[in-house]
Amino acid sequence: MQPEDPEDLVRDHTIYACVMGSRAFGLATDASDTDRRGVYLAPTALFWRFEKPPTHVEGPGEERFSWELERFCELALRGNPNILECLHSPLVEHLDDTGRELLSLRGAFLSRKAYDTFTRYALGQRRKLDADVRTTGAPRWKHAMHLLRLLTSCRDLLRTGELRIDVGEQREPLLAVKRGEVSWTEVEAWMARLGADAEEALHRTPLPPEPDHARVADFLFRTRRASALESALLA
Repeated sequence: MQPEDPEDLVRDHTIYACVMGSRAFGLATDASDTDRRGVYLAPTALFWRFEKPPTHVEGPGEERFSWELERFCELALRGNPNILECLHSPLVEHLDDTGRELLSLRGAFLSRKAYDTFTRYALGQRRKLDADVRTTGAPRWKHAMHLLRLLTSCRDLLRTGELRIDVGEQREPLLAVKRGEVSWTEVEAWMARLGADAEEALHRTPLPPEPDHARVADFLFRTRRASALESALLA
């Protein structure tokens, strides 16, 4: 099998594509971009060469980023917030049978590890906001809004065992933060409350201690095998 152009892998082998960012979170305004994310399944035969297919691809087009299925599953099993949220987008643009099975496994990726991964990501974003405040006297309000959204998502995931990314009734309060209409002191207090609520929820969460590695591994094996058999039939 000849090497494929990375963007052709996305065009020809995408199993799942969705819209993320503010549009998926219910925070879009007229000025919002459309961020697209996807998962492609590189043909198994491509892995039999010295030069392996890419684990991710930017494009084709602007604001589009895709992961190869195995890399996507690895990150999801680690509890990567961006990946887990991608699996729960309400705005699905493309879905084939393999993509449907991937979405059916959404629960298999969720575990109490999400507390650590979401919290670590949130702390990194908070440090950047604090640096902005020290440097300019104010945070980047859009980033502050999204951090509050992430902390809310983490708290609710731990409480319910389900990841929902649309902010619902919190849309207007969060957009007020983005517009700079809420003081940094109030935002800090809001973040602190969400952090405390998430820590408390961790002790009673219905989430399992670990994700279901076996289910995901079985899915990936069967998918790779089916791809190899298809390549053999076409040879």
